Parts: sequence; C-alpha cells; structure tokens
Amino acid sequence: MEPFEFVGDWSGQLVATSIHGGHDLRPEVAELMVLPEDDRFREEDPYTDRIAALAPARVRVHRSRFETDLNRVREKAVYRRPEDAWGLHMWSVDPLPDDVVARSLEVYDGFFAALGERLDAVAARGPFVLYDVHSYNHRRHGEEADAEPWVENPEINLGTGSVDLDRFQGVVDAFRGSMLGQGFDIRENVKFKGQNLAWWVHDRYAGVGCVLAIEFKKTFMDEWTGVPDDDRITFLSRALAATMDPVLEALPRD
Repeated sequence: MEPFEFVGDWSGQLVATSIHGGHDLRPEVAELMVLPEDDRFREEDPYTDRIAALAPARVRVHRSRFETDLNRVREKAVYRRPEDAWGLHMWSVDPLPDDVVARSLEVYDGFFAALGERLDAVAARGPFVLYDVHSYNHRRHGEEADAEPWVENPEINLGTGSVDLDRFQGVVDAFRGSMLGQGFDIRENVKFKGQNLAWWVHDRYAGVGCVLAIEFKKTFMDEWTGVPDDDRITFLSRALAATMDPVLEALPRD
C-alpha cells in the first residue's frame, strides 16, 4: 500500500486530512520495531479517516506515525528514542540506523511535496480551509482507571494556535458554532493548538489557507482494546460534515 493517497473531489475549497490515522510500517521499520502492536495502535489516531470521510477532498495517510510523524517538524519526525514518544521503547537497536531514518524522511518529504502540488491548485482559486483531524487518549492511567478530568479534556479540542485570526476568525466561529449547536463540548486550545501541518500550511499559504486542528476525544472507541464504536464514528462523521457549509460560507471572499 502506498504511504498516502488523495481521494475525493478537489475542485472545492475544503480539504480534510487524517495524517495520524495510518498503521502500516514498511518492512525494514517493522523488523526493528519491538513496541507491541497494541501499544502502537493506542498512540495512533485510528478511525479518524472514517470521521473525515464525508469531506469532499481528503488526504488519507496509511503509514504509522511511528515510521514518520507528519505533524512534527522534519528534524523530529522520526522517533529515535523513548523520550520522543511518550517514553515508549520502540526499537531493537540504539541508535536507529541513519539510513533507515533517511528513508523514513523520504516519505515525509514526498508527502509534503505531493500535498503542496494539490493545495497550490486549491489556493490558486482563493481562500481554503483544511480540517486536520486527530484524536487523543483520555484514559492513560489504565483500562480500569477513571477517565482524565473533563475540565482538561473536551470532547472536541479545536486547535487554532497558528491561525491568522484577523483573517479567519469567522471560519473558527462558524466551525465552533456549528459543533456547539449540535450539542458538542468543544473548546479551543485546551489540549492542543495544532502543530506541523498547520504551521506548514499557514506559512506556505499565508492569508489564504486556514487549518483547523480538530482533536476528537477517543469516546468513539475503547482506547485500550482498540475496538471501535461504529455508530459513534458515523455520528461524528455526519456532525463534522454538518459544519462544512457554514465554514465555507465564512471563508473570506478576496
């Protein structure tokens, strides 16, 4: 399977990505990986491609963030040691061979080159919005432990840390208002503010591209067993789709 793919109709001004949704590893990386698959799956963002599935244009990433993390700056995109990845022991060798790292970074570079080609065409038509769809764990203390406190763990964390709010405040308000109107607990920049993908888009398409980093709390799955709640995933997908018309209406026209 290819590391990533572009699907859907790219003739409009809204794109959704699920860059941490992948689980695949290329063979040489899999051979060196000693982290149990269940632990790796827990730190990925499974099923986020399904939550984003109703967006007109989508970027689906099939490779695991443990091969190359597209939401980190290039020099930190390959996890080399436990402190790079929640203290997890990942590799059978230390250090990770430089040639393996280099080939992982080829995937990273290829992704941003290909995404740039796609988004250049979108940006040429005018302002656009990108839904950067992620998920996050809220039961890190164990399968039987209580969930982490609600006050620090919104159902949806909306990351807008690098958004040009002078230009795109209306887009942020439209998205948040739509989710609030559907009954969601959505709060801004509580857990996450958006990282590398948002920074990259906002730098390359300043004043044109607006990235909303959307983190869904993993209430749509059991984060310890990995079992999905299919009905909840469908519900979230439809809820996200319901935000799209208001957001597009709020995009600047110039």
